[in-house]
Amino acid sequence: MNLTYAAFAFLMALLFTLAGVTRAGSWLIERRNPAVGDFADIDGARIHYVHVPAPANAELPPIVFIHGASANLRDQMLPLRPLLEGRAEMLFFDRPGFGWSGRGPGNNETPSAQANTLAALMDRLGIKKAIIVGHSFGGAVTSAFGREHLDRTLGLVFVSPVSHPWPGGATSWYYNLTTLPIVGWLFSETLTYPAGTLQMDDATTCVFAPNKVPDNYVAEASIPLVLRPRAFRSNATDVAGLYRYALDASPHYREIKAPTVVISGDRDKVVYATIHSIGLVRDIPGAELVWVHNLGHKPDWIAPDLVIGAIEKAARRDVDLQAMAKTVEARIAGDAYGAGKCADIKVPEAELAPT
Repeated sequence: MNLTYAAFAFLMALLFTLAGVTRAGSWLIERRNPAVGDFADIDGARIHYVHVPAPANAELPPIVFIHGASANLRDQMLPLRPLLEGRAEMLFFDRPGFGWSGRGPGNNETPSAQANTLAALMDRLGIKKAIIVGHSFGGAVTSAFGREHLDRTLGLVFVSPVSHPWPGGATSWYYNLTTLPIVGWLFSETLTYPAGTLQMDDATTCVFAPNKVPDNYVAEASIPLVLRPRAFRSNATDVAGLYRYALDASPHYREIKAPTVVISGDRDKVVYATIHSIGLVRDIPGAELVWVHNLGHKPDWIAPDLVIGAIEKAARRDVDLQAMAKTVEARIAGDAYGAGKCADIKVPEAELAPT
């Protein structure tokens, strides 16, 4: 019996220690990565955003950027804002629950709900219509915006998006675990910070592979913000619920009418590009696919010029994106980062994804 009590006492001490480490680590992360924009209350969610007002004689329409999983507004703002400064009004925002944005009272749990929050933020800032640019999970929010806010959508640019159901619907175990009552809360409050900190560099390598991670990317893009317990739970809820959402949403993509460009790399090690990107181009009338050889999951950082070209094309400019893609391919042809560490993902041989 004494041994049982001793084991229990040790376990409790370990949990309290890990919880303390997580609290201290989260405080340090926030000190190192302060908010860089303004805040707006949108239906009970305190949303953090950076609004770049329209310059005089703007040559492009307003552009709104939606970041992916595990990220925040800086992930797109750092590579793309400098290339668009002085050309267009821009809006970067932390999706609800990410970066410095609050999740709200249970009203931002799906891509559709987050698209509604974005539309309300645009109303607050006086942005009537915009080109919407979504990366990765942000692609699901982008497609929701394009379907449900047709009158607000001038064009859509999908960058390595997720959008469709995939065979089996599986995702990383820790996302599903985190969404469980009590156990998930305990997991996020004790283990995600220390474990995530140890895995951050390797995970980032595989997000970019086969391309090189830009110097100081993790720190400059404030990626550690996702390791805070509340942010990690929001991230897990989004990712774990994506399959169910895509099952319902994807049959309606043909309702999207805005000019659409989809950029994807054939070496993406995060999402099934042959399901998501090709599926979007199949389902959205008139959509253009820009398929780039030897490109991974981060065209926004590795090929920002191509993303800008896609924005211009969505704004109905005459841009040869296929020629631009060939230029990018020549630039990254020799990239082989993460070789032996990051396996190429292949579509699971399970049930066929619904179309």
